[in-house]
Amino acid sequence: MNAAEDLAVIEEQEKALRFTAFDADTAWKLGGILRSKLVERGAGGTVEIELAGQVLFACTTAGATPGQADWIRRKRNTVKRFARSSYAIGRILERDGETLLGRHGLELKDYAAHGGGFPIHVVGVGFVGSLIVSGLPQRDDHGLAVSALAEVLGIAVPELG
Repeated sequence: MNAAEDLAVIEEQEKALRFTAFDADTAWKLGGILRSKLVERGAGGTVEIELAGQVLFACTTAGATPGQADWIRRKRNTVKRFARSSYAIGRILERDGETLLGRHGLELKDYAAHGGGFPIHVVGVGFVGSLIVSGLPQRDDHGLAVSALAEVLGIAVPELG
């Protein structure tokens, strides 16, 4: 898929993957699903879920590297800045031949437009937090986040091809 095709799917995902409520119990369930999916793949990864600036879930799996914590921070900053998935931002920039620094003045040391960061939205409230995963190729990080969110919400969403 090209960037425009990906963005159409990601936009559908972002519209569908919204909660009616989100709390620590929801974060724990979501984080457990993400951890299990990483373990099933034998992937060393890191997961963080935050709500209103408070980390509600964080874990690593065997094989995770210290650098993943910085990827988590940078992806989280991107999600918080745009209230969009970090992969959507990356695909928009790729489509337009731009960079975070060139378009938005955002330094790469603090922001990452790579897959794995996804906004947590509550219907009637808006953007409230983020789910971040790091450890797989960026498209797979995004897909893992989407599949876990869909599982918790009990819905089907389109997947990237």
